[in-house]
Amino acid sequence: MQSASELEPVLAASDLTVSYPAHGASAEHVAISGVSFTVESGEILGVIGEAGSGKSTLASVLSSDFKTPHNRRLAPMITGGEARLFGTPLRGRVPKRRLAELQFRTAYLPQDAAMQLPAEYTVSEILSQPILERDKRFDRTVLGRHVATILDAVHMPFGYLASYPFELSSGQRQRVAIARALVLGPRVLIADEPTTGIDVLAREALHELLRTLRDEKKLSALVISHDFALLRHVTSRVLALHKGGLVGLDDIDTLLGDRTHPYLSALGANEEGGTA
Repeated sequence: MQSASELEPVLAASDLTVSYPAHGASAEHVAISGVSFTVESGEILGVIGEAGSGKSTLASVLSSDFKTPHNRRLAPMITGGEARLFGTPLRGRVPKRRLAELQFRTAYLPQDAAMQLPAEYTVSEILSQPILERDKRFDRTVLGRHVATILDAVHMPFGYLASYPFELSSGQRQRVAIARALVLGPRVLIADEPTTGIDVLAREALHELLRTLRDEKKLSALVISHDFALLRHVTSRVLALHKGGLVGLDDIDTLLGDRTHPYLSALGANEEGGTA
């Protein structure tokens, strides 16, 4: 019999409002207003929206990344409604021990993840680091096999294990960033434009990897993307944001055929014309 915590959504937002605090001459900015949705265990929810629609802010807030930013004064804050991650309210300060647990179970892939890879480490060291930070005595043979397996899963040859980020193309760096996000076997993945810069064949491999993790490991995910192949083949539903508000929540093809909102109408017209 499943416990109450196992039955509740992995991610949930109810009438969620997120704001950036006033800073200097800039007034408080509301980035997300009144948004509600859930992500169930084993579900991948897509997110689409124009630049400035609140997509990246949503990802940051739900990942708990905003709790330990470089500059806390400029970090987005939940100012209305609520968001829950594994049943834990994210509004206000999350207890330190619980926050560490949430961050262990949640992988966050920001939009600039490929640029954040540490330049002084090889690919092997980059993928090993999250594991060794938690257990410095982790068996090196097992670690090596695991790192090679996760690199292969993102369609990169083993020969790149000894390479440094500057020796890789932008698409290869993105694949390493994805592998690093998945190396600890997270329960939930929050990814901001994960297929950016990746070639078509490698994108298909990534789609297959996400489907496998969803079906076999019950991975849940919130994926911001304008990769319509990913949205069609990996997500069950897609949330559409426009100027911080929710304008649609359905499967991608239903949204593309929706003419009830100007953004959705334009999105569908662009996709039909092959320019989306």
